[in-house]
Amino acid sequence: MGKILSLDAISKSFGAVVIADHLNLELEEGEALGMLGPNGAGKTTLFGIITGTVPADSGRLTFDGRDITRLSPVLRSRLGMARSFQIPQPFGGMTVFENLVTAAACVGNTRERDVYQFAGETLAECNLLHRANQKAGTLSLLDRKRLELARALATRPRILLLDEVAGGLSEPECESLVALIKRVRKTGISLVWIEHIMHALVAVVDRIVVLAGGAIIADDKPRAVLQNPRVAEIYMGIPAND
Repeated sequence: MGKILSLDAISKSFGAVVIADHLNLELEEGEALGMLGPNGAGKTTLFGIITGTVPADSGRLTFDGRDITRLSPVLRSRLGMARSFQIPQPFGGMTVFENLVTAAACVGNTRERDVYQFAGETLAECNLLHRANQKAGTLSLLDRKRLELARALATRPRILLLDEVAGGLSEPECESLVALIKRVRKTGISLVWIEHIMHALVAVVDRIVVLAGGAIIADDKPRAVLQNPRVAEIYMGIPAND
């Protein structure tokens, strides 16, 4: 295995607000990476830069050795990149099954009937098969989050970017979603997961990076990051020792 994603000297700012300042980041194939940072640190914007919905001001992105810096979001999806959103955004008037078929057919550039079986298998994996004919707009929060994940998986990604998928869930619901993400990991998909629910993140990821002020201030195994004085200072106001 090698590097599946590389961000080289990525910079992005909105006026005086610096999101990324010559930021470098690498993801190994099959790795699960957690991403932390205070509100406004630019974590979701960085997801946009990776997936192509937000242009970087400068720098270079590489996916499996290929320069994707100027590729459209659609082409990045077809190469094997998918993401979920913090607020689930299904097609509310469509059924759960139709949501998956649409995602799989559009990204795969194929006929809908050719993805029916895979869509059903994905629903089963995400504990949604019993909701297949239900309108997506009527789902509970947990099932909307499951559907958000299922739609991403329906595109057959090699990298899956998760944006606070555990937010707003009860503890049992969070445990159910973590179990699902662990199953996804076993398929070999690489993960990058933004999350503020720390125990959920630590249960899944191999390492954590922390963003602040446009830079990565920590990059290590979860336990080491959580014990990092600079991280404690940013999150809890505890002064770091000089």
